[in-house]
Amino acid sequence: MTTFLAVVLTVLLTATALLALARLYRGPSLLDRVIAADMLLATMVGAVGAEAAINRHATTLPVLVVLSLLGFVGTVSLARFAVRDQP
Repeated sequence: MTTFLAVVLTVLLTATALLALARLYRGPSLLDRVIAADMLLATMVGAVGAEAAINRHATTLPVLVVLSLLGFVGTVSLARFAVRDQP
């Protein structure tokens, strides 16, 4: 059961990452590209969290915290930049 769950999670997270990379490459505006980068970061957090849950260890918790804070700070700074940039 654990192997099947790992394969399903790997396929879903890979599909999500590929779709985010496609939007990052093709995005018509800067905001589309930033949202795609944020989605790619969220996918990475999900992948690291799934790996920690499947292997039942908590040593990757600092990595999850750093990735989550990086995503939060990036999103907030982009929102402040977008609000300041509008006429």
